[in-house]
Amino acid sequence: MNNLPTKLILQGPGAHQVNIQQVATQLGLPQPRSVAPHAWRCDLSQPLSVESIDHLKKFSQSLQIDHALLRADLQLQDFKLLVMDMDSTLITIECIDEIADMQGLKSDVAAITEAAMRGELDFAESLQRRVALLEGLEESALASVFEQRLELTLGAHSMLHAMKQAGLRTVLVSGGFTYFTERLEHELELDESHANRLEVIDGKLTGRVLGDIVDAQAKKSTVIEQCAELGVPTAAAIVIGDGANDLAMMSVAGLSVAFRAKPVVQTKAHVALNYAGLDGVLNLFL
Repeated sequence: MNNLPTKLILQGPGAHQVNIQQVATQLGLPQPRSVAPHAWRCDLSQPLSVESIDHLKKFSQSLQIDHALLRADLQLQDFKLLVMDMDSTLITIECIDEIADMQGLKSDVAAITEAAMRGELDFAESLQRRVALLEGLEESALASVFEQRLELTLGAHSMLHAMKQAGLRTVLVSGGFTYFTERLEHELELDESHANRLEVIDGKLTGRVLGDIVDAQAKKSTVIEQCAELGVPTAAAIVIGDGANDLAMMSVAGLSVAFRAKPVVQTKAHVALNYAGLDGVLNLFL
């Protein structure tokens, strides 16, 4: 941003007028204006100081408000591609943890998942370890998870509708499993999806993954390849993720959004959303 005109977007459940005014007064900001329900924009004539940004972070956390400092003229029309992670991003659950619950192993698998998402374990190795614990599970358990436990994140439908209306290609890329991504691709009318395929023999999981694992590098390659197909630079991509294995693809995006993300991801993304739903992504362009 440097010396470019900047906008501050404040949004979330706590973004009531009294709270927003409190933040603006405390930081000496220009008068914010409402741009959407629970979303406000403040146009800055000069960059915020490091001290002001630190205060902004503290105010935002205490009031449960997300804040984003962005180029003032940023528009959705600047982008041609949306790439999303699935687990704990587009959907509210970690599918592999819920599958493991069918084996009575949720806590064991969830602990490995958490460590991998924090970047403490190699993703491919952690996935193989977790999938190995699923050996012998009936394939019908996957259907149970999809039908009974999988829920879209708040605001997902609104965000996707707007992205499609704006002409963006929508792609789901996940370190999870094709059983779920392919069904979501169909139900949500996404353009593509990429994920890992579980091996199933005689109706049971073997504890193995077929083919190359969709890891951090594969996710990054997906963004690059999709942009190449569209004939646009990766700066025309919006990437949304939550775990350490999303960092590589977020690093090449024109706009990276850390959604309910691990701390290591929040510090490196352009925007972090901890309180607003996925439709909060749309408010970044207002």
